[in-house]
Amino acid sequence: MEEKVLKAIQDDYPDDFAWCYGCGRLNQDGHHFRTGWQGEQTVTIYTPRPEHTALPGFVYGGLIASLVDCHGTGSAALALHRKNGHEPGDGTETPRFVTASLHVDFVKPTPHGVPLRAVGTVQEIHPKKWRVEAEVFAKGNLCARGEVVAVVMPSTFQKKGD
Repeated sequence: MEEKVLKAIQDDYPDDFAWCYGCGRLNQDGHHFRTGWQGEQTVTIYTPRPEHTALPGFVYGGLIASLVDCHGTGSAALALHRKNGHEPGDGTETPRFVTASLHVDFVKPTPHGVPLRAVGTVQEIHPKKWRVEAEVFAKGNLCARGEVVAVVMPSTFQKKGD
């Protein structure tokens, strides 16, 4: 049975901010990355689609970067939500983050056709800024590692059409 994230922070994002191509649940063409807690670390599990091919048998690096990016912002949202005394699915408004910095190192080619597992460690560096270190595994093998600095979404981000 394939492992899944049951309680993802992305499920609780307000509709106006749930359109991200990587993790937005309302973007029908997007990846629908889902990030949740696993102990004190965060996890996102995603199986690349056929169009995410770099070379036959291997995943396109841009997808890996997108996975690290959305895993990072989702992890920061989870951490701040927990710091505020909440968990995904408890009916409270969730914080939403955007990426201030993204860095990805590709450790080895990522095989296609298997679930990828991003595992994150979150560190608060300011009340509105968090750093997430992420590692991406395929079949237990480390394929990429990255760092995301995520900031609380600024109030200047408006609803669609405003």
